[in-house]
Amino acid sequence: MSTPLTIHLNGQQRTLDNLESPSPLSHVINALELKSDRIAVEHNGEIVTRATWPAAQISTGDRLEIVHFVGGGLEEVFLSR
Repeated sequence: MSTPLTIHLNGQQRTLDNLESPSPLSHVINALELKSDRIAVEHNGEIVTRATWPAAQISTGDRLEIVHFVGGGLEEVFLSR
């Protein structure tokens, strides 16, 4: 019988019933419905490069920190004199 994957995601426990432990990080990201081009991932205190997501195995009890990049920035405002 398979064991569902339970992780600590950004400080909160989360169980992914549709994944078993261990699972590739790329599958975890898909299960969380995250846009892979807009996030950075830290696994148990180490940054994981996007190229290694398929090989990085996530097991029950692992800690993931995921941050989202948000578009935007300084908007120029032109004032007429």
